[in-house]
Amino acid sequence: MTDDELQTLIEDATADFAIGETDNALAKLSRATATAPQSFEAWHALAEVNFSLRQLDPALAAAEKGHALRPSDLFINTTLSRIWMERGDKARAEHFGAQAKIADWKEQLKTPPPPDAGGLCSDPLTGLLSNP
Repeated sequence: MTDDELQTLIEDATADFAIGETDNALAKLSRATATAPQSFEAWHALAEVNFSLRQLDPALAAAEKGHALRPSDLFINTTLSRIWMERGDKARAEHFGAQAKIADWKEQLKTPPPPDAGGLCSDPLTGLLSNP
């Protein structure tokens, strides 16, 4: 499967899920992960679809595969935090939530604020403004 075919398969699965065709979405994402186990996007999509369906064990398994591929990714850490919170493990949820914040801060540091920001910074996770 080419990268373009894989991307199309993931997008099709996402569209299927959006219109309520969850079985089709899961089948396509399962095919994507089986065919391209190195695809972070496929694992993350599979984790999110399973989480949305409250299938927490498969969601966690898929999220852990995605995390193994990109441990510093903001989105997979957020997904893991949500899964662990839903499973009732607050400590693990907080751990992955903190990892997500760290990833977000690292991204923010890569992009300086615009010159017209007036010295104020906005935290995208809280929406609060502060003076640096």
